[in-house]
Amino acid sequence: MMNLTEKAYQIRQDVLDLIYRGKAGHIGGDFSVCDILVTLYYRIMNVGPDKTEDPDRDRFILSKGHSVESLYCILADRGFFPKEELLGYSQFGSKFIGHPNNKINGIEMNSGSLGHGLPVAVGMALAGKMDGRAYRVYTVMGDGELAEGSVWEGAMAASHYHLDNLTAVVDRNRLQISGSTEDVMHHDDLAARFEAFGWNVIHAPGNDPDALTAAFLEAAETKGLPTVIIANTVKGCGVSFMEDKAVWHHKVPNEQEYEQARRELEERRAFIHGIDCE
Repeated sequence: MMNLTEKAYQIRQDVLDLIYRGKAGHIGGDFSVCDILVTLYYRIMNVGPDKTEDPDRDRFILSKGHSVESLYCILADRGFFPKEELLGYSQFGSKFIGHPNNKINGIEMNSGSLGHGLPVAVGMALAGKMDGRAYRVYTVMGDGELAEGSVWEGAMAASHYHLDNLTAVVDRNRLQISGSTEDVMHHDDLAARFEAFGWNVIHAPGNDPDALTAAFLEAAETKGLPTVIIANTVKGCGVSFMEDKAVWHHKVPNEQEYEQARRELEERRAFIHGIDCE
């Protein structure tokens, strides 16, 4: 079985290169959400470049669309499009822009206007129920995004329609562009809030693919109500000077920072690979 932690560090290396070359990107959130996306795309979801028109494919929406660089790198790695296409990222006229673009193979909808992902996912999940389809719907939200009222309208509808084919994930890194989420709009009672809206709540360490796998499998076994996974993550995970720093919400590393980040990511990846080989 693929070592997903090592794969996540490979994707982080790709993201670092992409953002450094393109001179734009939300690297802190990319690195916090990376293990979640890797777990979904390499172990959990029924998706692939040969299934983009399959009515029974699983659906995924990156509601925190500003962390699209990780998604782009994963889709390229999975073969949804040639990796060479990412050379145009953040360049004039490129379809690889700073938020998900459904002109790109593998992306279900444009996103990035915060608060939209969950309501649309609810619609997709409800359509699946109405059509008798077996697909599941997944959406990943940022914790800062939960201040949007449309999230809670979607949460209320998901419970009302008993959408047990829907799993939402909160990338709970506790930082947003203006600082701590707990200072901007606190969420420390997040589990109680979702439970009050009729959701099944699972807590998981969000930078641990094995723990995330168990959480997603538990969600799939839950009947009669939607599930939210509160994935506790570290913003900037994998690079010492980025970790848990709000300034890296949207910042491009300079040459020295880039070289240090590459060394740290390569060292962590090599260490994990060594453990896996023993």
